[in-house]
Amino acid sequence: MSKAIKEKKSKKKDSKFIKKIKQHMYKWHSVIGLITIIPVIFWTLSGLMHPFMAHFFKPEIAHDKLEQQIIDQNQLQFSIQEVLQKNELTQFKNFRIVAFNNKTYYQLKTIIGELWYFDALTAEKLENGDQKYAEWLSRYFLDDQKSTIKKSEVVTEFNSQYKYVNRYLPVYKLSFDRPDAMEVYVETSSGKLATFNPVSRQWFIWFFDTFHNWSFIDAISNNSIRIITMIFLLSIIGFSALSGILIYGLLWKQFKKTDSLQPKKGLRKYHRQIGIWVSLFTLTFAFSGAYHATTKWAPYTLSQMIYEPTFETKEIPRANNMLNLDWIRFQNMSIITLNDTAYYRCQLAEKETKRFKKPKSDSKWNKKEDTKSEVIYINATTNKIAPNLDLEYAEFLAYYFTDGAPKASCCEMIDTSEDDSQPSFENIKLLESKVLNDFESREYGFVNKRLPVVKLAYDTPERTTYFIETSTSRLAAVINNSDRIEGYSFAILHKFLFMDWAGKNIRDLTMVLAALTILIVSILGFILFLKK
Repeated sequence: MSKAIKEKKSKKKDSKFIKKIKQHMYKWHSVIGLITIIPVIFWTLSGLMHPFMAHFFKPEIAHDKLEQQIIDQNQLQFSIQEVLQKNELTQFKNFRIVAFNNKTYYQLKTIIGELWYFDALTAEKLENGDQKYAEWLSRYFLDDQKSTIKKSEVVTEFNSQYKYVNRYLPVYKLSFDRPDAMEVYVETSSGKLATFNPVSRQWFIWFFDTFHNWSFIDAISNNSIRIITMIFLLSIIGFSALSGILIYGLLWKQFKKTDSLQPKKGLRKYHRQIGIWVSLFTLTFAFSGAYHATTKWAPYTLSQMIYEPTFETKEIPRANNMLNLDWIRFQNMSIITLNDTAYYRCQLAEKETKRFKKPKSDSKWNKKEDTKSEVIYINATTNKIAPNLDLEYAEFLAYYFTDGAPKASCCEMIDTSEDDSQPSFENIKLLESKVLNDFESREYGFVNKRLPVVKLAYDTPERTTYFIETSTSRLAAVINNSDRIEGYSFAILHKFLFMDWAGKNIRDLTMVLAALTILIVSILGFILFLKK
């Protein structure tokens, strides 16, 4: 008897407690929803546009990369040493060979960082060579030799139209006088296409940057305020979604009782029915978005992570056009220094190893395979090939960008000198080293831009992995466990990577539907508030 009374009392007590929670929770759910209605509309509308513009309505370009051509040895009548001597240059940063407008040039990087061009047949300097090469590249990528170039300018830092996701700096921006108002960005130091934006994409970039990344806050304040504001509002949206799950999920039976006494019709009914399903998507978007925003505190400095020693002409006695290499496969060369020795880094077309060559096809359905290259290093004094030097040079660069680099502003991002008891980076065990010719979608994806790179995974607590582009002596990316966790969080919860099995179209469609339903539920909730 006493047991039955106790149970009755506890039920009564529970119902009062739940009723009190319900009253406050429902009120806070409404208040939170009202506070975040504008941010949610901003984020969902701009988020809806991203799959459409980035995939369904993605603009196309004639060539997305410059094909590697065989350079005829006969075109190099003058060696780099003769060119330097003839033009009274005793020091330089580096050089490579470029071919455009039916001529072959030495592209020389001077000690002040400018790119000068010298005809390999005559050793004469090409005036405004860098701008002319940029124009040639942009026309090649577009396959447009007729349209007028309205404006040509050098971009030295990322801005609202040229975002950090493009990676390359500095670049030339060339604006074409065409119906699509095409803007092409090219990196002349590597001959690569950074990005291209017709007027539709220019408008989308502005819209996405303003309403998804909230760049308007940068205009009136600073980056830190923008990130804090975004994280704060995303946290509130997360709490709103959680309270919705609690109200319409865990405490649904309690609300069901009140609904049976006073049935909810119209908008209120639909807001609740759709809301419980959408709350989960809202949580994933809000959490991954806030987590991703925390990675944006530090300024982007990867474009400055480059090793550029100064060379003197006397350090490279061996003429570059007389090297002991297979000139039939020769594509390009530059120079590096390793252990106080100068080497020519030569790029050759890969040897044919198969008995039969693949038949050529002009069909548009047959995507042209990227041709791989072989890299060899030749001692600039002895003219002898140094085997397996590409991996060793990559290891040296990884060391340089940590222990070995002068800790200037560009190199503070990877400071391993905090703990003096920590073993030198040079002595840490290397777990994996390999050359990547394709993007690894999970760890080193398309967003990193640079290929080929050398991957170096080290045995550190954070499993630090470096990706080095040896052709330019640049750090392409550095990934730690914390970066991997955030990367997976953003890819799975924000970009719906878990839907990859269904294909990109279905994955993007699922993202669009999820964002659309969040938008609908938010607007329904707002209309309900106005009706009250």
